[in-house]
Amino acid sequence: MKKEISCPLNYTMNLIGTKWKPLVLFHLLEGGLRSGVLQKKIPGISNKMFTQTIRQLEHDGLISRKVFPVVPPKVEYSLTYRGASLEPILRSLDAWGLEDCKH
Repeated sequence: MKKEISCPLNYTMNLIGTKWKPLVLFHLLEGGLRSGVLQKKIPGISNKMFTQTIRQLEHDGLISRKVFPVVPPKVEYSLTYRGASLEPILRSLDAWGLEDCKH
């Protein structure tokens, strides 16, 4: 059963509207990444915030986590179908930032 939503923008911002979530999602647009590689692509994010952000995105069904049974442990994150559906929004934000920083 779908939720009754009074404001779709508010709903969307609750899913992706933190400082780090759009960056994590954007870097996963090109495909799955190992945890350490993904974190290195986001300068300034602490280990704690990275873990918290990843957990929230996974809980919301925007990314998936795959654990490989190897030593040392290997974890890879990728977008779910739901997460990939945000691509036009994320690309638009990127394009807007590129244009706006020129002024």
